Amino acid sequence: MDLVNHLEGRLLFAVPKKGRLLTAALNLLEGADIQFKRENRLDIALVKNLPIALVFLPAADIPTFVGEGRVDLGITGLDQVQEHDAGVRAIARARRMSNQWSPKADEKPQGCETVMELGFGACKLQVQAPAKGEYAEGKDLIGKNIGTSFVHLAAEYFARLELEAEGYKSDIDSALVAGRKLRTKIIELSGSVEAACALGVADGIVDLVESGETMKAAGLKAIDTVVDTSAILIKSKAPSNPAMVELIAARIGGVITAQKYVLCQYNVPRSQLVEATKVTPGKRAPTVTSLEEEGWVAVSAMVEKKRIAPVMDDLSKIGATDILVLDIHNSRSS
Repeated sequence: MDLVNHLEGRLLFAVPKKGRLLTAALNLLEGADIQFKRENRLDIALVKNLPIALVFLPAADIPTFVGEGRVDLGITGLDQVQEHDAGVRAIARARRMSNQWSPKADEKPQGCETVMELGFGACKLQVQAPAKGEYAEGKDLIGKNIGTSFVHLAAEYFARLELEAEGYKSDIDSALVAGRKLRTKIIELSGSVEAACALGVADGIVDLVESGETMKAAGLKAIDTVVDTSAILIKSKAPSNPAMVELIAARIGGVITAQKYVLCQYNVPRSQLVEATKVTPGKRAPTVTSLEEEGWVAVSAMVEKKRIAPVMDDLSKIGATDILVLDIHNSRSS
């Protein structure tokens, strides 16, 4: 099958092709009933039940494809979006300085918009330094060698530190940051960043950290956090099919809600209804219906999954009975 010829009229949806976000992203698509089969590890898969094509790309490239309007939707990390945006700012300033940039009237809107947080892939982009070394704060690394794959975010981070060290206040104009000629040397590394200090390549690093165990094993410690990040759904500012983008966003939002909540149902004396609904206020409001037995009502409410045990305890204390907890497979908020 010639996939390229089958892409016409399909909304393009970028998904991480590997790494820490892939499995969770695929589970999310399954929950949203986006049906596809990826043939022979190809990087394009046609969705069977919707006019969509999935494009499997490196997470770091997804903000570029979405931002340039080549792809309509994408799942990636907030860190990757911010790194891309920082790179765009650096390139735009360089072009303005060299008089090579002029906007065109018919040019598509550039950049991507965050649709929603997806609730997985949480980690931190941190500044790390040797645990037994002399560096205790980010500013201690000013003028040193910094290894990272996040060159633009690292450059902006150290530009701010250098400006603050020169007496500028914390609310520094972004133009000053983007235009800063750094004393700190940013060394671009594509992998094994945590080994840079031990190998003498760098004095400190800027890298993603989940549990921190890898950094500890490499003899490093965190001295600052640049970005708290997790997976997000992003969209182009000029999508080819806005209605389909909204549909997919609604489906994915429903899956995320279903993952976070359960449905709690119980019976309670009407005299205790006010107390009961304080325990289970629901997302908007609980559903209350009268029972055939006089003086009793049945209540249904969505409860955060992580809170359900203490909620059941509190309901029992106020006299609720027949307490049931049901899984939610999908939902819509509107």
